[in-house]
Amino acid sequence: MAVDYQASDIQVLKGLEPVRQRPGMYTRTENPLHMIQEVIDNAADEALGGYASKIVVTLHSDASVSVMDNGRGIPTAIHPIEGVPTVELVFTRLHAGGKFSKTSGGAYAFSGGLHGVGVSVTNALSTRLAVEVVREGKRWQMAFAGGDVVEPLVEVGKARGHGTTVRAWPDAQYFDSAKIPLSELERLLRSKAVLLPGLSVSLINELTQQEQHWQFSGGMGSYLQSMCGEADGESYISPLFEGEHYLTKAMLSNQKQEAAEGEGAAWAVLFRESGGRLSESYVNLIPTPLGGTHEMGLRAGLFEALQAFCQHHGLLPKGVQLTADDVWGRVACILSARVLDPQFQGQTKDKLTSRSAHALVANCTKDAFALWLNAHLDAGKKIAELAIKAALERNKTAKTAVKKKASGAAVLPGKLTDCESNDIRENELFLVEGDSAGGSAKQARDKRTQAILPLRGKVLNTWEVASAELFANNEVHDISVAIGVDPHIPDAPDSVLEGLRYGKVVLMTDADVDGAHIQTLLLTLFYRHFPKLVQAGHLFVGQPPLFRIDVDAPKRKQKFYALDEAERDAMVQRLGDEGVKPQHIAIARFKGLGEMNPDQLKETAMSVDTRRLLCVQWPDSHEANVMFEMLMAKKSAADRRYWMERKGYSVEVDI
Repeated sequence: MAVDYQASDIQVLKGLEPVRQRPGMYTRTENPLHMIQEVIDNAADEALGGYASKIVVTLHSDASVSVMDNGRGIPTAIHPIEGVPTVELVFTRLHAGGKFSKTSGGAYAFSGGLHGVGVSVTNALSTRLAVEVVREGKRWQMAFAGGDVVEPLVEVGKARGHGTTVRAWPDAQYFDSAKIPLSELERLLRSKAVLLPGLSVSLINELTQQEQHWQFSGGMGSYLQSMCGEADGESYISPLFEGEHYLTKAMLSNQKQEAAEGEGAAWAVLFRESGGRLSESYVNLIPTPLGGTHEMGLRAGLFEALQAFCQHHGLLPKGVQLTADDVWGRVACILSARVLDPQFQGQTKDKLTSRSAHALVANCTKDAFALWLNAHLDAGKKIAELAIKAALERNKTAKTAVKKKASGAAVLPGKLTDCESNDIRENELFLVEGDSAGGSAKQARDKRTQAILPLRGKVLNTWEVASAELFANNEVHDISVAIGVDPHIPDAPDSVLEGLRYGKVVLMTDADVDGAHIQTLLLTLFYRHFPKLVQAGHLFVGQPPLFRIDVDAPKRKQKFYALDEAERDAMVQRLGDEGVKPQHIAIARFKGLGEMNPDQLKETAMSVDTRRLLCVQWPDSHEANVMFEMLMAKKSAADRRYWMERKGYSVEVDI
């Protein structure tokens, strides 16, 4: 450690050095796509303002990427305050840009760029960046290396038209992978064309000698339908609800909330019979993969309109109240919001946080959806039936949970032996097979961080059990209450894990056929009804040994544990190679965890220094669903028999 701490120890990073020191604060570092997107977004801002009609992105054979637009072109004149060419200022200074002023007379009204940071980050993280500007009848060029000017701005001749071309060579040292994901880039460019009718967007790939072109006159609805088809090929229960609404001066006089002329949204919405919510959202053409207040506004607008529709037509059963989640859960949508001064969460702009956007989008969509519902009565009633069905399932689940949880209070199971610590980073819950093993485990555990929950007999096969019926089973009820997490679906928000009481949930069963069966039933339970727990890496499988090997030689007394027969044979072979005679080696087989004394159980399965745990990884959902369906579904008995006849011989089990 440093002995002294002086004023000279404080460093001030100049120019673009903060970006190179901490690139993750300014852009995504998985690959260079986001830093190239900053340039694309600038071109799209020109199109959004009505100044550009064409964007061309080229993937060059030397791993560089160029973005060309026919917008106004970055100004090349000397900046009146900074005294350097304005184009140089844009690429070499953080927080230098033309998008701070949103008032009339500013260079931009609606734009995705906000902070004057984007293209300067692209420059900072490139080994070389070249700029060409055409404006006012002249062509200008300049180049940078590592963020610094290496070729000053020069006029290279006369030219017609106007626009900007930026070519960047991303510096691989700042990214996990230097390769730009082509599918994501294509999706990004296609969305720009969809969201800006009439804009021509092209992608040229010099490596494959292919060129793609997108241009749509309308487009959001057909784009949404193709997006849904790519996801699951599912049919829709209603026609497309599509529209746009932007505020005019006349509308502003009747607006209660603060808003600006031109603000509003365009949307396309479909309702699906099954499957999770599918959505894409944008703010001023900037993709917001984490959603934000504009998505919440669309959610509120759809809900309020449908709720009024149900009440007007008397569709709600007695005692049923809809919630926004009942409506939102089966929505597929594209939302493109236009906000004068948007506020984002972080420089990567993944999530909109502007509070005014919620009311803006809700007001734009509520009345439009109400009119649409009454113009499409049959479709409106189908959507209402879908929402009411979701509400009934929610109510059924809630009633069941209350009954089993004693009026909603999470009363811990009586057979749970809890730990003393409240820190889930170190807490562990062992689900142990049988009371016998549970008794040994309670003596072997670390009381401060390890909790024990014995399970009696075989756990219920929950593959085909509805979430509302789970708590009817005592073992499943006790597991849920002990871990502090309620059953949920894979698409549930991360907040379902807020009540989690243990950082590790360990399945500890015997190393025999019965233990494997119980382990399979528990894995089925967690995969089907507690998927977020698995996805977050909280579920583990303990690997207790099947054999104990004792060495009782004249000058050598040792004890070893073997996980299975292969490990046992390897240990015996090694001992023989070390000169231990066979008569001095005794092998004992454990019939189960309950047969181990507490010291043995602690040493082999519970001590963090000597145990072996496997973290359960979230699998490919389609393949896993097929396998679980074959193994656990009641209707798949014939499939199981066929599988056992063909592959049963390959299963390694101890019988």
